Amino acid sequence: MSKLIVIDDDIAVRSNLVEMLEMEGYEVIGAENGRVGVRLARQHLPDLIVCDIMMPELDGFGVLEELRQDLATATIPFIFLTAKADKADLRQGMALGADDYLVKPFTRDEILAAVTTRLAKQAVLTQKVQGKFDNLRANIALALPHELRIPLTSILGFSELLMDETASLPVRDIQDFARSINLAGRRLQDLVMNFLLYAELAMAIRDPELAASMKDPSPCYVESVVTEVAIEQARLAHREADLQLDVEHAAVWLGTVYLGKLIKEIVNNAFKFSQPGGPVRVIGRQEAPRYHLTIEDHGRGMTAEQIGDIGAYLQFERRRHEQQGQGLGLIIARWIAELHGGKLDIESVYGEGCTAHVSLLLCPDEPRGIEEFYAKAWYD
Repeated sequence: MSKLIVIDDDIAVRSNLVEMLEMEGYEVIGAENGRVGVRLARQHLPDLIVCDIMMPELDGFGVLEELRQDLATATIPFIFLTAKADKADLRQGMALGADDYLVKPFTRDEILAAVTTRLAKQAVLTQKVQGKFDNLRANIALALPHELRIPLTSILGFSELLMDETASLPVRDIQDFARSINLAGRRLQDLVMNFLLYAELAMAIRDPELAASMKDPSPCYVESVVTEVAIEQARLAHREADLQLDVEHAAVWLGTVYLGKLIKEIVNNAFKFSQPGGPVRVIGRQEAPRYHLTIEDHGRGMTAEQIGDIGAYLQFERRRHEQQGQGLGLIIARWIAELHGGKLDIESVYGEGCTAHVSLLLCPDEPRGIEEFYAKAWYD
């Protein structure tokens, strides 16, 4: 049963609306003024609010503004009741986030149609959000334990062999085991660092003070950072011959470490989701006031829905395609760009390939080199 709140200082109008909606099977709470309505909305978290505009103490606009500023009530559908269809009032209400308007006097069919429509739209939205949460939970359950278990198993297995068989193992085997432990440890470190960076960026998106503290708008050379990082990712993928670089010399307002991380995640994805022998192109061009990077592959590609769902742990089609990683790379790259006034867009034709477009702010200052990026654990 849907729960509604009707806010109107006119007792006759309020009583009639409450009775009418209760007869339709809704649970309805009446509020005699705006201040009471806000309190009841926060207390009961209704599925929909019907609110008069002209009320003493706190009018309908004030009610809507207060509720939209509260995370718990911000998305509750809101229908205004008004005695006049003034365009200025309509614009003000819509700017505050009203979902509908009904002009008094209205008919029974009009109010019921408005309520039914808004509840139906909210149900669709809720179902869509719930679907995303279900998908997120499924991906976390599928990806995270798997990604943590693989390097841990390798570390434990090889270290146990070293402890138990050191006396009888040739030096070459000991070196191989140590190398395998080191690689697994670096992979585990990368997983942890990505998770921590994702968590920090997710908070920064919602906290201007934290975002300001995390920014590194120090200038750096695009060509040196992008070239070095892309070549290293090609080497790690054993696909040096597939990498095609055409990056213009320029400087951008994005610190070396952040730029390196952004490029690493996108280029790593390009190699991960395309087949050996297929080209991965990295192109950089400056068009003041911005620098444009394009990373293109001819791999699996993504659907429009998948592009829209880019986010934490969303590894698309993991059940069909074995892959490494947590699904954090693209969202981290996007948030890094946005944190520094840039942008990341994805274009793709499913089954034919994917193109990432990165836009960054150009700067004329003397930048820093690649050395700082190599000194950070994010590159491991």
